[in-house]
Amino acid sequence: MNKSDLIRSIANNAGITLKDAATAFDAVVDAITENLKNGEKIQISGFGTFELKCKDAREGINPKTGEKISIAASRTPVFKFGKAYKDSF
Repeated sequence: MNKSDLIRSIANNAGITLKDAATAFDAVVDAITENLKNGEKIQISGFGTFELKCKDAREGINPKTGEKISIAASRTPVFKFGKAYKDSF
């Protein structure tokens, strides 16, 4: 399923137009992205949690050359499914 298929499914399930479903979908994605950028955690009850994980700077090895390299600290967005969602399968 791609973005268009998902928007079509939202429109059919909610009984709204494709344009309205696309607008709503984009608004949700934008809200999640903006809140993650601000360091906030987004919890959707019964579904899951979006949050940023901070990875410390560390040393790694270049697999081609075997040379040691330093890997900078970074923030990575992650999603964790909630227990209720996992149990539905």
